[in-house]
Amino acid sequence: MITVLPSDKNLRYMGRIDFAAPDAPEFYWPGSLVQFRFTGSALSFQIRNHSYDAGNGNGLSLGLILDGKQQQLRLSAENDTVQTVTVPVTGDGAHTAVLFKRQDGPHYYALCGITLADGAAVSPLELPSLKIEAYGDSVTAGSWVEICDRVGQTDYPDYTAKHDNAWHSYAMQTGRLLNAQVHLTAQGGIALLDGTGYYENGDVGMETAYTKMSYQPASGKLTDWDFSRYVPDVVTFAIGQNDHHVGTEDNLIPDAEKRERWLDTYCRIIRDLMEKYPKAQFVLLLTVLMHDEYWEQMLDEACARIGSSRVTRLRFTRSGKATPGHPRIPEQCEMACELTEYLRGLLHLNG
Repeated sequence: MITVLPSDKNLRYMGRIDFAAPDAPEFYWPGSLVQFRFTGSALSFQIRNHSYDAGNGNGLSLGLILDGKQQQLRLSAENDTVQTVTVPVTGDGAHTAVLFKRQDGPHYYALCGITLADGAAVSPLELPSLKIEAYGDSVTAGSWVEICDRVGQTDYPDYTAKHDNAWHSYAMQTGRLLNAQVHLTAQGGIALLDGTGYYENGDVGMETAYTKMSYQPASGKLTDWDFSRYVPDVVTFAIGQNDHHVGTEDNLIPDAEKRERWLDTYCRIIRDLMEKYPKAQFVLLLTVLMHDEYWEQMLDEACARIGSSRVTRLRFTRSGKATPGHPRIPEQCEMACELTEYLRGLLHLNG
């Protein structure tokens, strides 16, 4: 058996990944991935996982696309020790592998090595040149997406991460339809402002997280992202779903002062990203998960205030109306198809 180090030049990475330790890069954001081609009939990954559920009862796992077929690789309950995840491989010939982070905040992990058969060859599986960055919450992250027997219905009463899969989020589906890279800067429960939303009891909002590589307070480190590492052609910004929740109160509509603070912060973040990405197009949107029309109007106002031809507004056909529970794969596909057609026109792409 041979070991391929994570720093190997034949590996291709996508996402806000921490390479401070080149042979143990850390994956925080959902959809972050490594991909490559290989030969031989053996494949395993060495993973050092850190879960925020001590018993790992939330079904933490990684996603793998092996030769075009998706698999779910369950992680053990051991924290911060290197575990080997072995994958059956059929045939000694050429294969493709994409290892990705299915879930958002329940865990982060380091890739510590890839083991292949003796004599195996590794070569690059190149990433597309078109680049998308997608900011959002649980819908953009692909939370609860695999509960396909509850399309258009509420979620199960108890959350389990085993149903999450960033690969099926509308943003990553759009990336595949357009042959584009996608960075998911998305976390379930997050709102715009610190002190609002559900993520980390509302302590961390997108106003803090959008600049971060490691964004999870429970990890013990909040590290800044170097925006020069990935300069997208288009940015989608889907924030506003969880902003009605403050402390223990739900369904709050901001008073005039809080409304102005929200709009000012939203516009400040978009303008900051516009400076960082001077050629990118920006799309402001919410998703088909039910929400009050008030938040759609807030995005209309933000778009008008920014007043740039680079910033446009998209309302899905069923935005805020399709489902009381998280969008499942078919509903995510519905959004992906609409977003794909919108971006084709916006970016003047051929079909």
